[in-house]
Amino acid sequence: MTTPALLPLSGRRIPPLNLGPPSFPHHRATLRLSEKFILLLILSAFITLCFGAFFFLPDSSKHKRFDLGLEDVLIPHVDAGKGAKHPGIFLIHGPDEHRHREEEERLRNKIRADHEKALEEAKEKLKKSREEIRAEIQTEKNKVVQEMKIREKKPLPAVPIPNLIGTHGGDPEDNDLREKREKIKEMMKHAWDNYRIYGWGHNELRPIARKGHSTNIFGTSQMGATIVDALDTLYIMGLHDEFRDGQKWIENNLDFSVVSICFLELSCFFDNAVDVGGLISGFSIFKIKAVQLAEKLLPAFNTPTGIPWAMVNLKSGVGRNWGWASAGSSILAEFGTLHMEFVHLSYLTGNPIYYKKVMHIRKLLQKMDRPNGLYPNYLNPRTGRWGQYHTSVGGLGDSFYEYLLKAWLMSDKTDHEARKMYDDAVEAIEKHLIRKSRGGLTFIGEWKNGHLEKKMGHLACFAGGMFVLGADGSRMDKAGHYLELGAEIARTCHESYDRTALKLGPESFKFDGAVEAVAVRQAEKYYILRPEVIETYWYLWRFTHDPRYREWGWEAALAIEKYCRVSGGFSGVKDVYSSTPTHDDVQQSFFLAETLKYLYLLFSGDDLLPLDHWVFNTEAHPLPVLHLANTTLSRNPAVR
Repeated sequence: MTTPALLPLSGRRIPPLNLGPPSFPHHRATLRLSEKFILLLILSAFITLCFGAFFFLPDSSKHKRFDLGLEDVLIPHVDAGKGAKHPGIFLIHGPDEHRHREEEERLRNKIRADHEKALEEAKEKLKKSREEIRAEIQTEKNKVVQEMKIREKKPLPAVPIPNLIGTHGGDPEDNDLREKREKIKEMMKHAWDNYRIYGWGHNELRPIARKGHSTNIFGTSQMGATIVDALDTLYIMGLHDEFRDGQKWIENNLDFSVVSICFLELSCFFDNAVDVGGLISGFSIFKIKAVQLAEKLLPAFNTPTGIPWAMVNLKSGVGRNWGWASAGSSILAEFGTLHMEFVHLSYLTGNPIYYKKVMHIRKLLQKMDRPNGLYPNYLNPRTGRWGQYHTSVGGLGDSFYEYLLKAWLMSDKTDHEARKMYDDAVEAIEKHLIRKSRGGLTFIGEWKNGHLEKKMGHLACFAGGMFVLGADGSRMDKAGHYLELGAEIARTCHESYDRTALKLGPESFKFDGAVEAVAVRQAEKYYILRPEVIETYWYLWRFTHDPRYREWGWEAALAIEKYCRVSGGFSGVKDVYSSTPTHDDVQQSFFLAETLKYLYLLFSGDDLLPLDHWVFNTEAHPLPVLHLANTTLSRNPAVR
């Protein structure tokens, strides 16, 4: 059994898809690599135009599909010309139907003309020799490199830098705690050193095979996702030599300006949460790189509703969604998990475009009808309609709710709209999804097609920490209630660990009849170094200082050390109920970014990254609280 590759995309993180490199037919020896490149280049231009025609134009025969009571839902980035109701934008549904049709026809004609022009250019290219084509490609690449170098030299605007409080320290006075914290630090060094030796520059590591691991979630095997993900963990642990190695690699090798293959796609969610979040997290040393990547992701928002595609082609700017996602819908936890990073980018750059993109998503969601007050996991970016009625606080939905709360926290509790949406959502979740088992365990089920499925995923275990984090400021003075609810979720998730042979939790677990907090299907029995349960332990410790959470965290750390550590790093295991587990041979990047970071913080003092100054994004990258009254962002009327 291999690491599951076809699991639904988690809002927070998923197993890597081990699809391997693309294969080409070998029976035509005359089709050389350079010729394939030329053909792919032509095909890329053709598909870009076709996608534009198919996805980006409104369907004039079905205008009512877009009518969600949102008369001012807009198609971004399309110039409606002079005299439009909103200059620079194009109304999907409005009173001037005649003008709407004229604009649609004008765009269709433009696409046809562009299509014909592209075909003519392709024909001309094919008339040239291979050497001429190769030289032109190199010239274009050099041109792009020079343009990006010029842009990199342009300084970002001076903005008030928040006080970076508590980035060091947290040394416990207790000898036992100090030893435990040092052990976690040693585990981090073991994971990093082996990645440094065997997987450097690759996204992740195969610790048993001792080689780099390629996963299409990050778009290419050479984006150094583990380096970006681990950087702030190395910093707060005081591993400064390792930090500097990662810093140098990012400065010299992480380049979003040139793409050497035709179809390089990025998962917008993962590259936002991992790379953008990692690059701009509190220490703010790679802002230019973060802005470069964010600009590459912006074309994903070019949809009729402004809801972004899940993936974007870095070369063409064309977006698409996962084929399995309810007829090509966008996923709630993906398009809902951009807010923190994009708001922070607007603050750092003075450019409101990032803020506007995520606020548009929020405004649209606010006005939509929600079954039972719940947000379904799927939304069609073309029609603006919900897809399959499936609601989950685990995979596909989780980090959307997390970011509503954290948007409020990051704004220094001034973003009341985000707080209201969070409170409304939590009330609906508690009413329709949270239940207590016969054995007294509180769990969060999943709503599917009109009924509650009594299954909880490991990913949903983060919610215990979320409820506790959101207790202060809750409605009707229910802080005590949400502290208790968070503690009950933590206990349930601990039971899912304690009822296995390895004392590590399964991917998901059931509450059917006599079966409680136990995985039933073989495909749900694996553990891939996930952090959510430890994350909840840490939040519960910070808010209650109940020693049980440190005890439970240490149990998990010992189990990871015993069953997941191999000579070449750390690996997930395929069956947590087997006393002789088989490894999956993947050291996930989030293991260094989250699991080990939360364990280290669990055994540190509260003065290390205090929660009144820091907010953690969904990949555990700390972002400073923005005291908006004193920032450039709040003084800019364009982003209010």
